[in-house]
Formats: sequence, C-alpha cells, structure tokens
Amino acid sequence: MAINSSAGHDVCPSPMKSVSNGIFQGDNPLHFALPLAILQICLVLLVTRILAYLFRPLRQPRVIAEIMGGILLGPSALGRSKSYLKAVFPSQSLTVLDTLANLGLLFFLFLAGLELDPKSLCRSGKKVFGIAMAGISLPFALGIGTSLVLRSTIAKGVDGTSFLVFMGVALSITAFPVLARILAELKLLTTDVGRLAMSAAAVNDVAAWILLALAISLSGSKQSPMVPFWVLSCGCGFVFCASLILPPIFKWMARRCHEGEPVDEMYICSTLAVVLAAGVVTDAIGIHAMFGAFVVGILVPKEGAFAGALLEKVEDLVSGLFLPLYFVSSGLKTNVATIQGLQSWALLVLVIFNACIGKIVGTVAVSLSFKVPLREALALGFLMNSKGLVELIVLNIGKDRKVLNDQTFAIMVLMALFTTFITTPIVVAVYKPAKRARNTDYMQRTISRKNTNTELRIMACFHGARNIPSMINLFEASRGTNKHGELCIYAMHLMEFSERSSAIMMVHKVRRNGLPFWNKGVRSESNQIVVAFEAFQQLSQVSVRPMTSISSISDMHEDICSTAERKRIAIIILPFHKHQRMDGSLETTRTDFQWVNCKVLENAPCSVGILVDRGLGGATHVSASNVSYFITVLFFGGHDDREALGYGVRMAEHPGINLMVIRFLVQHDTTVEGIEVVNGNSTPDEDCLSELKQKTNKDGSIKYEEKVVRSTAETIAAIREASFCNLFLVGRASDESGIPLPLDRRSECPELGPLGNLLASTEFSTAASVLVIQQYRGSVSPNLALDQKERLTESESN
Repeated sequence: MAINSSAGHDVCPSPMKSVSNGIFQGDNPLHFALPLAILQICLVLLVTRILAYLFRPLRQPRVIAEIMGGILLGPSALGRSKSYLKAVFPSQSLTVLDTLANLGLLFFLFLAGLELDPKSLCRSGKKVFGIAMAGISLPFALGIGTSLVLRSTIAKGVDGTSFLVFMGVALSITAFPVLARILAELKLLTTDVGRLAMSAAAVNDVAAWILLALAISLSGSKQSPMVPFWVLSCGCGFVFCASLILPPIFKWMARRCHEGEPVDEMYICSTLAVVLAAGVVTDAIGIHAMFGAFVVGILVPKEGAFAGALLEKVEDLVSGLFLPLYFVSSGLKTNVATIQGLQSWALLVLVIFNACIGKIVGTVAVSLSFKVPLREALALGFLMNSKGLVELIVLNIGKDRKVLNDQTFAIMVLMALFTTFITTPIVVAVYKPAKRARNTDYMQRTISRKNTNTELRIMACFHGARNIPSMINLFEASRGTNKHGELCIYAMHLMEFSERSSAIMMVHKVRRNGLPFWNKGVRSESNQIVVAFEAFQQLSQVSVRPMTSISSISDMHEDICSTAERKRIAIIILPFHKHQRMDGSLETTRTDFQWVNCKVLENAPCSVGILVDRGLGGATHVSASNVSYFITVLFFGGHDDREALGYGVRMAEHPGINLMVIRFLVQHDTTVEGIEVVNGNSTPDEDCLSELKQKTNKDGSIKYEEKVVRSTAETIAAIREASFCNLFLVGRASDESGIPLPLDRRSECPELGPLGNLLASTEFSTAASVLVIQQYRGSVSPNLALDQKERLTESESN
C-alpha cells in the first residue's frame, strides 16, 4: 500500500523493528512497530468510544463516530501538527496500521457474508427488487454525470472509465449494517417500512459488491485492454468453484455442531483458514482479498449452531478492535483542507445533492408505483440513502489505485458522513409510526372487570428458554373455564439489539408483530421455544401468538408498552431479573433487566405482573389433567391487592387449582417504629371480599381466612405458615393498605414492593413462585427506574 502523501516524505523511510529493548537501554518505544501499534489502537478506541457516547443522544449509529474519529486523528484536525503525526502516526508505521486494518476488514466482510441469506434474497418479491434496482440505477447514472464534472475540474488526468465506475458505485451504495441499526434505533424493524428497507438494502448490498468488483478490475487496465476481462473471468471462476466445493464441506461441519454443545475448535480454525486462503486467491486475481472472505461468508449455512459459533468467535475482536483501525486509516488519507475555494465547496454540494436526489427520488418513485403511501415512500428513500463502511471501502480502494485524488477522496468521505448523519432526524420528522392515535376502545386494561365474559389478553415477556416452562404453566393456570371469555396469550421474546454483527442475524428472523417470527427449520433454542408454544396451544386450545422485540436495553420498555397498547393487553407479565440456582437461591441474571421492569411499571398502559420463578410446575409443561397447584393470595387491601385477588379467582376456575385467600387485619392501635400502618378498609376492598365470600359458599376450591396481626414479626410468621404453596399472588403497592412491614423505599428490589421483597429475599425460605401485580390506575407509578439507577450508583461508589 502506498505511503500516505500527507506525511510529507519523498523517500521511503527505513523499516521499523518490531520490539524495543526498553527505555532503560535507551530505546524509545514509539520508534518500534509493536508498542507504536498498541498506542495507535488504544488512541483510536478511546477517541471513537468518546465520540460514540457524545453522539448517542442524537441517536446516530456508531459508524458516524468512527468516521469522525478517523478524520479528527488525521491531517484534517490533529494531524495539522507535524510533530503529532511524526510521533503517533509516522510514515514508517502506516504499513503495519494498514495491514491490521485490512485484516480486520477481511474478517468483517466474512461476517457481512454471514449476515446475508441468499435464500431470503431469492424469495424477495417484485416490490423489493424494484425498489433496490431503482436505488442503484438512478444514483449510478447521476454518479456518472458527477464524474464528468469532477474530471473537468479537480480530477483531471485520472483514468476515465475507472473513475466513472467508482463514482457510480460510491453514489449508489446503501450500507446494510448501518441501515439495520438505524431501523432498530427508530423502532422501525417490525414495520412495513423496516422490512422493505432491510430486504432492498440486502439486494443493493450484493449488487454493490458486483459493481465494485467490476470497478476494481477496470482500475488496473493500463498494461493491456484484456486485463479487466481476465480479472472478471477469473473472479467469476472463483465464485463458481467456491460454490461447488465449499457448501458440502460447511454443511458437513454444521451437521456435527449441535445446539448447546461446544463447536469443535478444528471446524472454527479450518473455516477461518479458508477465509484467509480465499482472500489470497482473490487478491492474486486482482479484485481485493475482501471479496474472497465475503463469498466464503455467504456460502456458510445459516442454519444451526455453526454460523453462530463463528460469529461469537470472530465478531467482538474484529468489530471492536480491528475495524476502527480501518476508519483511522481512511481518516489519515482524508484532508478536508484540500477542499479550498468556492469551486471545491460547490462540487461538494453537487456531490451531496446528486447522491441524495438519486437515491431518494429513485426509491420514492418506484415505491409509489407499488402503492406504498407517500410518507412511507419518503422514509424509505432517506433510509436507503444511508452510507457507511462499504462506502469507505470503495473510496479507499479508489484512493489506493490512484483513481481518486486527495481532494475527490475528501469530498466523497464528507458526502458519506453527511448523508448518514441526516438519515435519523429526517426519518423521524417524516415518518412517526409511534405516534398513533390512542385506542379509544381499549377499555379492558386490568384483570378485574365487571364483564367477565370478555376475552382476557395477557402479554408474557421472556428473555430466553429458561423462562418458558413456568410461563406456560402460568398460562395453563390462567385458562379458567369456558364459561368465561377466552384467553389470548401474546408471547414476546425480548432480544437485545447491539452493535455486534450477530444482531443483524436476529433481524432476518423478524416478522410483523403478532405473527410467528421463528424459522421452524432451524434447530436452535428458538425452535425449542416454538415447539413448546405450539404444543401448549394444541393441548389447551388457547390462542398463543409469538412476537419478538429487537431493541436496545434503553428502549426495550417502549416496545413492550407500545405493543401492549396496540394489542389491547390486560396484563403484562415480566420475568424477574434473578433466576433460581440449583441450591434454591436466586442469582442475578442481568441488572439491566431490572431497569427494564421498573420502566415498564412506570409507563405500562395496563396492569403489570413480575414473576419470581422458583420452578412453577417444574421444568416441563404440565398438562391440564395433571395440574395440581395450591395458590395463596395475601390480601392487605388496595388496588394492587384487589387485582391480585381477581387473578387468583380466575385461576381458581381451573379444576386442578385450589385457592387460599388470607386477609390480614392490622390492629388499629398498633404503633411500631419503622412501621407504616393505615387504619380502616376502603369500601372497594369490602365489596371485593364480599363477592369472594359468596363464591366460597359455591366453590369448594376457594378458601378464605382472616388473620389479625399486631407487629412485623406476627405478619412474617403468618406468611411463613402459608409458604407451603406453589404460587403466591400479592399486590405490589402498599399506599392504601395496612401492611405492618418496614417500608424501606430504597430496598433492593423496589419493583416488587414490600411483600414481594420479603417473599423473594434469601431470609424467607420457600419453594413457591411469586407473582407481584400492579393494577393499572390511569397514571404512572413512582420513578422506580430513577431510584434503581441511584441505588446502583451508590452501591458502585461503596
């Protein structure tokens, strides 16, 4: 690779030695390749991560921070200081830096190939192909026109054909990974716009690589006119041979990799060796090593554990460590100072205008021809206009092959940065699906209701297969009898969307909310979940509708609450952030899940339940004929306790369930330090209990008992006596009740309330699961998430 021209050296400097003898022997570590490379990597990571944090409030993808970081570290900003460039990025070190960057790029393109599923592309409809082709053809034509203007002004003397093709490719590219992350950030993955954009961008991505291969082959044609022909012919031959030889080998490996078992290290190493060998072959052909890696990634079967194991082994090191080096390598070649004078800035505006107009007009026109609404068509146009790493790859190859000079390269980098930066704010302004009109007919927001013949809709959320058995057994217990309204279950799989490449693979499984989203041909954890839900649906004749939510942890509660309102849910059931260990104690799964639960409690449009799972019904689904549960409701009074009681009464309709309702009566004269006591009982409580007593006379499966307590110790002792059950149902809040427990507002788990905290604590020995319920009252709860953040901060400081 050529030495960076900005370094200002006319002769090739002497090569660096790899390691120094140390400062005590008079060696400067920065004059040696290894310590200098380590310093460069650390500096790159520090700058890009700081910029990513600063851009997060603007909801920008991380690629924006990485491109900006590269420009800041290059001659456009810090590089203006010659002493800085000589000390941190001397010309001798650029070969090592570029080698590491291109090695990371090679494996990243392998991951990009893993993200693309050829079968899905083949199943894409006419609408997707039409939008994708329009998003390529018109920008490519405008790119050709732009190249003619640039050649007559600032790019004189460059090879015409190569320059024309490079400019056309650069303007017609859509960055598939960047687009996926923008859609996830804007909550558009599960919308029609999101699905159209993802499918069209995948087609665009493949077309862009083909065009780039053509551009590269044309850029080296100075020796003979036949060279591009031989390059393209050999490239096609490589793809043909790889398609014949590699898939059977990869399928053989994939069949020997089973879900839940470690993948043989030999398979991983062999595949990575094939990636490197393919890179050598395509580099020898003359179409860059990354093409070989990309082809190998496409040919790896996406089903089973093999592809997931490859991602897990490679992606963090490549995306987190090596790939940012590629942005810095680009930044060192980008000198914004070369854009001087009115003519250069006018050309920058022209390039940006043509890039935007080509993508947006072409996409919008074809979208409208397929009867896509105008707002959605506009949003689709701006989404398809996002650029990213693929754009930089094209520009860097053009720069290295002398097709793009310094000024043209800087203009094109700024164009890519601008078009990606404006995507999020413009799409938010044009397309706002989150701001739908509120459901005026959404009346059944609680379990307790006057008309019990209406359908009960429950949305159960889960993070993985561990939550499934108890959730399904809870559904079975909630089924009641046919004399009341039907039960409809919405099972929402909560999946975290991150900057990792494997997050893109989750996107391929997304379907519209309310429809199954798993690939039934995949032997994986998701398939096991599907089988469990389908078996329950067939055996119990309950409507189960699987859904998925792919979003960041900070936005996950928004997906839960908006979906609950859209589906008119009566109660959301969330898994507790702790799971049971083999010894019976509860271990924290992730503290982030606790924050999500707190935010849902604050913003939910319906009642909310948090399930502390201690193995309700065991590790498998208990059929209706084998259900034998004893459920206890601890009733102190208040909205939440009445909701818990209503849920318990519905469960008691199941022939295999016995319900015990214990009403605690606090003696009026009790005054104990640290205890909050509210005297008297509200009329709603008395009405609710009066109805319950009438049912106990008719239904022998319901028992009612009253206990008078005078202190905290008496209350805890009474609760311990009732601990030999399968499930506790308790209300979360105590604002209107007389619970004689120390009400520590800063308890470990404020989302559970005082009773839930007691029943989930290590001091309270029980094998019973606990469902803590908060009734919807038309207003948000206290700032639980804020309290949780403060408590976590205090614990970290201590």
